[in-house]
Order: sequence, then structure tokens, then C-alpha cells
Amino acid sequence: MPGKHMSQDAGASKKPETSASRHAAHAAKPTPSHAAAPAAGQAAAKSTPSHAATPAAGQAAAKSTPSHAATPAAGQAATKTTAQTKQSAVVAPEPAAPLRSKATRRNSDDRRSAAKSKKRNARHLASNILIVLGIVLLLVAGGMWGFAQYRYHVQEKVNAEAQQYVTISDGTETEDPNKPPVVDWAGLKAINDDVVGWIYVPGTVVNYPVYQGVDNDQYLRHTARGDWSIGGQVFLDYVNTAPGLVEQQTIIYGHHLEDGTMFQPISRLDNQEVFDATNTIWYVTENANYELEPLLVYLTEADDTNVRVFSFNSDDEFQAYLNGLLEKSVTRRQDAAEIITLVDHVFTLSTCNYYNGIGRTETVCVLKSEVDAARTAAAATPATEEPAEESAEEGVQEEEETWTEDAEY
Repeated sequence: MPGKHMSQDAGASKKPETSASRHAAHAAKPTPSHAAAPAAGQAAAKSTPSHAATPAAGQAAAKSTPSHAATPAAGQAATKTTAQTKQSAVVAPEPAAPLRSKATRRNSDDRRSAAKSKKRNARHLASNILIVLGIVLLLVAGGMWGFAQYRYHVQEKVNAEAQQYVTISDGTETEDPNKPPVVDWAGLKAINDDVVGWIYVPGTVVNYPVYQGVDNDQYLRHTARGDWSIGGQVFLDYVNTAPGLVEQQTIIYGHHLEDGTMFQPISRLDNQEVFDATNTIWYVTENANYELEPLLVYLTEADDTNVRVFSFNSDDEFQAYLNGLLEKSVTRRQDAAEIITLVDHVFTLSTCNYYNGIGRTETVCVLKSEVDAARTAAAATPATEEPAEESAEEGVQEEEETWTEDAEY
């Protein structure tokens, strides 16, 4: 019966192993391309599908490489390697910085040191350049200052030479401090016969000869000897008739020097206190002494042509001109408006000012003799004319009375 034969075969398979059977089993162990033994079941289970494996080697073969079978120990290693590969594929660690050699670090340090040294040298160079420029500027400024002082010194010598030919009252008890200067005209003319007068303001350094050239440039920067100088000479406008005070306006010019000489004190008359303290200005010629007093001071531009008006067609025109100057004056006499009606001449001292660039300060003076004479005449006129006016009024009244009487009759 079929069932009986099957039971017999099963029983026969349970017979004890002989030595020949063990030998045959040992010879049946697979090579890498064949099925593995039961002991290698786990490793063979992870092998490729093209090779048969025993049930015991199934799990290991499934985890082995596709073409090679592995032992159980190799299966565990392969499992760890695969897990690590998967983990590294998920989170890749940052690569470690490569280690630099000593030579590389030395070269890098040298480059940094060279860059710092270059910057430091550049700063030192810039600092040295600034120092040199500062020294040069100081030398230039010092040279300019020294040259200016030298030019002032030359001008001082020119003025001192001229003042050897004048005698000024020393203001002692025996001498009137307001006396006019005494001039050695022969001595001055021996140097230059263009000299026409002398200007002197008591209590100031204004004490200079006055020259007249062929134009207003001749003595602007030249001395009486023809040498160039910063202050030149005080000079009369070339349009005026020498020695001055012939036309209705006479103008003389003098520089405003920073060392306080020439006409610098004249420029200070734009201060009312200084103006009020200046009562006398002397203009002396070879034939006459003119005592002047300031009337007003006004400021104007350097190119103002209205300054140089010398003659007028009438007294009214002359007075209108002076009243126009009075309106823009910065300092004045309190009775200036009245004085304008009394004078026939004015004497103007012209110099520079430096308030807004270069401008001009014009000091208009009047002759004391003309003011005094006009006032004397004005004081005498009412006393002699008033009776005549009364007589005229009485005559009118008499005529009215006569006409009334005639009308009554």
C-alpha cells in the first residue's frame, strides 16, 4: 500500500549516520557559487536569487552581497555596514578641516604681517607728508609775515625821512598844541618838486607830505624818490588844481596800512566817539595854512564815481550833493545840515576799509574859517535887515490907512 511504503521510507531516513555519510556531507559544502550548508543558513538566505540555499542559510544569504555567500559572522558585519551606509546617506557629517602644515601657516602669517606692515608704512607716509606740508605752510606764512614787516619797515623809513623836513608843536606850555606844522619846503622840493602840501592830524601818526602826480597811480605805490613802497605817498587827486581848495571839492588819498600808519587813523573816524574827539585837521601849503574840521564820514564802494565830483554849477547843486552824502553818513556833526549851507569848499580825506572786501571811507571836512565867517555874517545880517523889514511893513500899513482915508472921503 502506498501509505505503508511511505512510512517505511520515513523510518529508513532516521537511521544513525555512518562515517561514510559524514564524509559525503562534508564533501557537499557549497562553494561561493553553490548553495550553502545548514550552518550557513542565515548568511545564505541573503544571497542572490540565482543560487539555491538551504533553509538554515536563508536569513544570512538575504543580507550578503548579490554574488557571494557569507558565513553567519559575516552576515552580522554586513548588516552593520548597510545600516551605517543608510545612516550616513540620511545625515552626512561635515568634513573635517584639513590640517595645515607649518610651512603653510608660516606663509599665511607672513602675508598678514606684510599686509599690516604695508598699511603701517602707508599711514607713516601720509603722516610724514602732512607734517612736511604743515612745515611748508608755516614757512610760507612766516615768510609772508616777514616780507610784510620788511615792507612796513621800508615805508617807515620813507615817512621818517620826510618828517625830517617838518616841525610839529610839542604841546608844551609855551607852544599851542594846535599850531600848524612848519614845513621846510625847499628841502622837500630838493627831493621831489611834486610836493604840494602837508597833512597833519594832532594826536595821531598822520603827519605826511602831499604830492600830486600826472595821474592817481604815480604815488599810489611809489615814494617821492621813485622807489616802490607799500604805502606810496599821500597824494592830491590829479584833477584838482594844486595846491588844493580851488575847486569846490578837494580830495587827497592815503593808504590804510595794517601797521596803523598812513591813513589808518582816518579810517577810525567812522566811530562817533573818535569823530567827536577830532576837532582839528591841518592842511598846510607853501603859501597858506588851512585849519579843517570833520563834517561827516560815509562809507562807499571802491568804484563809486560819485566820490570824485569836484565842481558844481551852482551853490544849490553843491549843497544838494553834500546833503546826499549826509544822508548816508555813519558819523557827523550835530549841526552838519546847517554847516552845509554856510561853506563854499570841502576837503575830503579818502582811504580804504576792509569791512566787506575792499571799500572806501570818505571823511568830508570843512574850513573853519569859512564856517566862522558864514556864522558871523549870519549873525550880523538879522540886526541890519530887521529894521528895514519893519519899515516896509509900516509903509504897507500907511498905504492901507491912506487908501482907507481916501475911501472914506
